Amino acid sequence: MRRSEHAQADEPPGSAAPGKARKRVVIAVAALLTAGVVGVSLAGVRSGGKPSGAAASGAPRVSTVAVVRTDLSSTLSLNGTLGYGRTVSVKGGKDGLVTQLPAVGAKVSRGRSLYRLDDRPVPVFYGTTPLFRPLDTRGLMGRDVKVVADNLRALGYDIGAQPASGSWVAQRPEPTGAASASPSSSPSASPSPSYVRVKPGEGVLTASLIAAVGRWQTQVGMPSTGVLGAGDVAVLPGEVRVGAVQAQPGDPATGTLMSVTGTAKSVSVPLDATDVDSIQQGDKATVTLPDNSEAHGTVSAISTDAQAADQAGGDSGGTPQLVVTVSLDGTAALRRLNSAPVQVQFTGQTKKGVLAVPVGALLALSGGGYALQLPGGRLLAVETGMFAKGLVEVSGTGITAGTKVATAS
Repeated sequence: MRRSEHAQADEPPGSAAPGKARKRVVIAVAALLTAGVVGVSLAGVRSGGKPSGAAASGAPRVSTVAVVRTDLSSTLSLNGTLGYGRTVSVKGGKDGLVTQLPAVGAKVSRGRSLYRLDDRPVPVFYGTTPLFRPLDTRGLMGRDVKVVADNLRALGYDIGAQPASGSWVAQRPEPTGAASASPSSSPSASPSPSYVRVKPGEGVLTASLIAAVGRWQTQVGMPSTGVLGAGDVAVLPGEVRVGAVQAQPGDPATGTLMSVTGTAKSVSVPLDATDVDSIQQGDKATVTLPDNSEAHGTVSAISTDAQAADQAGGDSGGTPQLVVTVSLDGTAALRRLNSAPVQVQFTGQTKKGVLAVPVGALLALSGGGYALQLPGGRLLAVETGMFAKGLVEVSGTGITAGTKVATAS
């Protein structure tokens, strides 16, 4: 079977097209059925490769090409959007009035103030667990405590040693104000401590950590109480870029204040959930920008929750889609753009040193499979492999690099 000149190069050939352009294929199949062997001559083709008779006006021009040994890579081209990645909404964590907000495009890192609430700074801490309670009792433990400990340590504060995971920590309830003020109180009346085991991923509020919190509060302009609670810091995954500001100074801090993203540019690509196996994390990608310049990147993440196409940013109707994130190598062209529609070409499987011919050299056999035609008309059965950039991987008896075969053009 010969491919028409309008066929897609990266797909295997389909059924023969109607009309005279396929007459040569029909003759080949008839010859195979008659002879019952692969080695036959195609009627209607002269030794010079020119079709005779009525076939001359409509048949594709036939030429010869050599089998080559080369490297083939499968590719997939999809539409994507250049931007700063996933958007995160920032809400105020406690009552109060917003007195200062950042500018759109501002970048805020660990320890820096993201906004001001009642004219007090709300700094950024990195992590995944927001503060949800007052951290005011020595021996208190949890993931929120670890967020505080990790960030203060990263900011250069001495927080002392943290109890290791699996160790036992004494938690002694503090006496109530009434009990501590009572003349009849005595050390023997103090509540007995309870012992709690530190779980993986938890921090412990030690005396050293409480002292470090107080020193840090003084440094950033917060009241130096040694206590942190919900809404005192904004816990975010890392350094952020302010993408939009929804609130205004004077607004209550209980609603959405702003939306932020990461600071590194990336490309988001909607992918049909049925094609998820075609792209893997770590695959290389080439991104074509609106000015036709190119940037290179790597697949850094593939979402696991399929969404409707309109939610994933795609246009495949009702087909559920995932989002592929491509992290980019920096280029001058990228620095000039904050967002843009782009074309993304993913490089998939690569086969090195395989034998290949143009897709137009394949002939479909009536019993299934494919063959290549030698200049003299004889057919050699072949197994096909990868299709890429107009070439197809072939193998079979008698097929070597340099073998001349006929191809439609």
